[in-house]
Amino acid sequence: MFLLSPLAQVPATEPVAAGLSLFDLLLKGGFVMAPILLLSLAAFYFFVERLLYLRTAGKTDQAFLRNIEHHVQQGRVQEAMALCQVAGTPVARLLEKGLSRIGSSTRDIESAIENTAHVEVYGMEKNMGYLSVIAAIAPMMGLLGTVTGMIKAFYHISLADNISIGIIAGGIYEKMITSAAGLVVGMLAYVFYTLLHAQVEKTVNKLEVVSIHFMDLLFKVPQYELQEN
Repeated sequence: MFLLSPLAQVPATEPVAAGLSLFDLLLKGGFVMAPILLLSLAAFYFFVERLLYLRTAGKTDQAFLRNIEHHVQQGRVQEAMALCQVAGTPVARLLEKGLSRIGSSTRDIESAIENTAHVEVYGMEKNMGYLSVIAAIAPMMGLLGTVTGMIKAFYHISLADNISIGIIAGGIYEKMITSAAGLVVGMLAYVFYTLLHAQVEKTVNKLEVVSIHFMDLLFKVPQYELQEN
């Protein structure tokens, strides 16, 4: 028969770690978490809206371009412009403007295409500025929440008779939540803006390729007789 020591007879107790869910942790951030949440929702909205638009705008239908080239070679400019109006994409609007200036000088056609491209780029960058604003404001909102929370925490500490590390740490960590949330939202907004900007640059490159090909096509068709001035 084995003898158990008094220590062995007492069951070991493990400390229970008090945990907080992410939702509870965010609630402890205070009222500043509300505008930070709104900024995060706005960032996701602008990102998804612009991404869907840019994916549609950046599509280049090779069959459409071949049809435009065929009509131009055959001298059917009005038919080519009608195809562009039906397509309604930035590339189509660019070609339509160039087709409408056939008969003018090369400089006039290039200028019309370039001006149309500027308008299309402006339309593609619409609402992207809000993402850069959110990337700048969200961290500052988080810092504001932390500062105001620290002021309140130290005010309550000054009124307390007993000051302990638990009281100080509890008040401080709750207010640091707003800074962390603001930084996360700001970084996400900056990443969204960078991704959209890269997509815009990709679409602009497609517009440039199409415009160059269009001008080369006009020079190859004898009946248009493009002039330099």
